[in-house]
Amino acid sequence: MDDTRRSVIRLSSRNRLPGGNIPPPSPYNLLVPPIAQPGHTENLTVALTGASGILFGQMLLRALDADPRVARIHFVPSENSLRVLAEELGISGRTNLAEKLLGQPSAKIVQHSENDVGAAIASGSYPSSGMIVLPCSMGTLAGIANGIAGNLIERAADVCLKERRPLILCLRETPFNKIHIRNMGLAADAGATIFPIIPAFYNQPADSTEMARQFVFRVLAHIGLPQPGAYVWKPDQLSS
Repeated sequence: MDDTRRSVIRLSSRNRLPGGNIPPPSPYNLLVPPIAQPGHTENLTVALTGASGILFGQMLLRALDADPRVARIHFVPSENSLRVLAEELGISGRTNLAEKLLGQPSAKIVQHSENDVGAAIASGSYPSSGMIVLPCSMGTLAGIANGIAGNLIERAADVCLKERRPLILCLRETPFNKIHIRNMGLAADAGATIFPIIPAFYNQPADSTEMARQFVFRVLAHIGLPQPGAYVWKPDQLSS
């Protein structure tokens, strides 16, 4: 018996269910986001698009910039997001935009134009821990779900899908029409996580900033970056 066959038999025996049956492989194993390990540094892409709720994107950048597990943040604001930034946060202009959102310079953040389809994150050979689009407009969802890759945001998302890396789409729209719902299904089938901006109220947030911060903490926990200060429901029932 050759070594390959011996290895297969050993693996099969370890994974047998009671009764001797071998469980079928699960396609979901390919879509589980990697969990951040001690000493491991994350290299993440953050995109802001033209949907309302730009405060959530600002809180995301601040949390990632403060997280020592994150070494690099590739920041891609869309053209339409610039208008929303001006209207909702009073921030104008693309120059030093990350610094304006953070309130201070950051050595971690590299800002890209959405038209720069030759950026590092446009290639699957560039190592990345995943991508978060927050907020994600319906137009961006459509481009990602249908593989258009017409700009850097859509291309970077397409790379995450083809490389089986985490892609979190935080949608901001209501109500949804059938096209929106169909595109959500297509993106989810391709491996994206549909994570609508639906903040919690059971933690009784003091204001919209705290509401956005706690939502961002949920998003980061989902990709394996739990945050200090995140609200946990009934923490006394957590296992020791």
